[in-house]
Amino acid sequence: MTDLPADLAAAVRRLAEGRKGLMDSSARISEHYRQRGASRQVIGGAEDAIAYALSRMPATYAAVSAVLEELQARAPEFAPETLLDAGAGPGTAGRAAAEAFGGIAPTLMDHNRAFLALAGTLAEGTALAGAELLEADLGQFELVTRYDLVTCAYALTELPDAEMLAAAERLWRHSDGVLAIIEPGRPRDYQRLMAVRGRLIELGGRVLAPCPHERDCPLVEPDWCHFSVRLSRSRDHMRMKGATLGYEDEKYSYLVVARPHIGKPAPGRVLRRPEENKFSVTLAVCGADGLETRVVPSRDRPAFKAAKKLDWGDVTSE
Repeated sequence: MTDLPADLAAAVRRLAEGRKGLMDSSARISEHYRQRGASRQVIGGAEDAIAYALSRMPATYAAVSAVLEELQARAPEFAPETLLDAGAGPGTAGRAAAEAFGGIAPTLMDHNRAFLALAGTLAEGTALAGAELLEADLGQFELVTRYDLVTCAYALTELPDAEMLAAAERLWRHSDGVLAIIEPGRPRDYQRLMAVRGRLIELGGRVLAPCPHERDCPLVEPDWCHFSVRLSRSRDHMRMKGATLGYEDEKYSYLVVARPHIGKPAPGRVLRRPEENKFSVTLAVCGADGLETRVVPSRDRPAFKAAKKLDWGDVTSE
């Protein structure tokens, strides 16, 4: 499991103490986000921002951390010194990046002042301390600075289709190294990411993950490319979500696109949970040549043992 750093979780809990309207705020925010509304329409002040942090920050942090771990595996030499977290919200992706890449200088950008204020508070005394807080709209911003790493987590999903590609191009222009986009693991957001993927390839980007190739995605409806990460739920998190389970599985889709000199894509990717019995392990794999089904028989003991360790989203050999 990938959980919020203890100091961050404690800071959010402290800010929530004594606030009685958080559950109502959380329910309203959750419904609004299910309808893909923009955060400016529902995050109106400090209480709303804290409610969002309690209910959504853990899952966002887990998904972003998983994507950055994949980036490090695909480009172990990549050591970014500067970060733009675009659509930063309360600074979730920025904190994940600061944990993954020590010493990075962060800029947290969002159009919502309540989010930026909360991000600044939560950054105090952490790896994000001293982060530049920048009020700007994801759909319109233009900055002079370029950054080694640009992250955009659960933010493009708020933009209408007509603005999404232009925003993705703008993010790419501001990246000197790697652009990581993380979105909800829904068919609609996957389809939009595929449009972004195609455009960034046209602009000279190299897809590091999750794809092992730069052809058109071989999946056809109703299938779509998405992944899952498990995180534990605190008591406050369970209360805000009205949940009974002590864990949550966050579904997400993502793209990691790099300048051509950075990293190397995986040779293959497991697209769903393997099917296993005592005779074989069956893997659905996206490889350099597209989709394939790999059946690893138990009689090939080394390969069978290795295949049993693979899970949804893992990298395969050639």
